[in-house]
Parts: sequence; C-alpha cells; structure tokens
Amino acid sequence: MSRDLLLLLEPGFSRPDHPAAQGFVCPHSTLLEGLLAVQPALAERIEIRRLPFPRPRHAVIELVGEDNQALPLLLLAADSPVPPQAAQHQGRYFLQDARQIAAYLAEQHAAYHL
Repeated sequence: MSRDLLLLLEPGFSRPDHPAAQGFVCPHSTLLEGLLAVQPALAERIEIRRLPFPRPRHAVIELVGEDNQALPLLLLAADSPVPPQAAQHQGRYFLQDARQIAAYLAEQHAAYHL
C-alpha cells in the first residue's frame, strides 16, 4: 500500500435497530467528510473508500481483523509516520478515532492544520 487509506461509512444508510427510519449518517465519518470538503487536495493524497453500514465488513476484516471493524479507520501506508496512539494488526498501523484521524491527516497531508 503506497498511500494512507481512509475508510468511511457511506452516508444515507439504514439501521436494523431503527427499521422505520432511513438516511442515517455516521457523525464520525461526517467529521472527516467535512475535512475532505474544505481541503479537496487532501483526497488526492490519500485513498478513500466508503463502505456500507452492515457488518461483517469483510473489506475491513481483511485489513485489520474482525475486532477492528468500527469506522472511520485510517490505515497507514508502510512508509507513513506512526503516531503513538496508533493501533496495530499484523504489522499494519491504523487509527480509529475521528479526531485523531483528522489531526493526523491535517499534519501529514493537508494544506491547513487543525
């Protein structure tokens, strides 16, 4: 993997615990969508994937294991600096806290810093 990979939840999902309601958004993914909106060049420096809400999230499991399916998630490229708060799965480092992800992206890739 040559670039950091940001995994977000697709907006507009439905939830099994609220079958009558439609159009949910993840507040944590939305925070990062806002960062991407105000810094469009950021999207050119990292890879971004938006995934459906339901679990199991096989695409995530393949990268960081079954216990780490929560999104958003930033998987760091092999040559990216590793912050002290990063978690690790089989030699791959990642962040799952939206504020930590935003700060990391701003520090490493963005034109503006938080």
